[in-house]
Amino acid sequence: MKTVGASEYKARCLRLIKQMNQDREPVTITNRGHPAAILSPLPEEARASSIIGAMRGTVLAYEDPFTPAAEPSDWVSLR
Repeated sequence: MKTVGASEYKARCLRLIKQMNQDREPVTITNRGHPAAILSPLPEEARASSIIGAMRGTVLAYEDPFTPAAEPSDWVSLR
C-alpha cells in the first residue's frame, strides 16, 4: 500500500487519485507520520454504473396526472 503525507497529498491530490485508479491500489494518507485516512478505489461494479438512467423503468403508470392523489374526504384538517 502506498503511503503519502497529508501535505504531499494536498499538493498532488488529483495526480494521486488518477494513479490510484490506474494501479487499483489504496493510498494511506498520514498526518505527522500517523495514518489519518485511506483512499481506496471504488469496486468495479460501482465504477461501471452511472446515475444517469438508474431509475429507468421504475415509474408506475399514471393515467391522469391532473386528478388528486387522494380523495378530499381522506384529508385531515388541523383546525
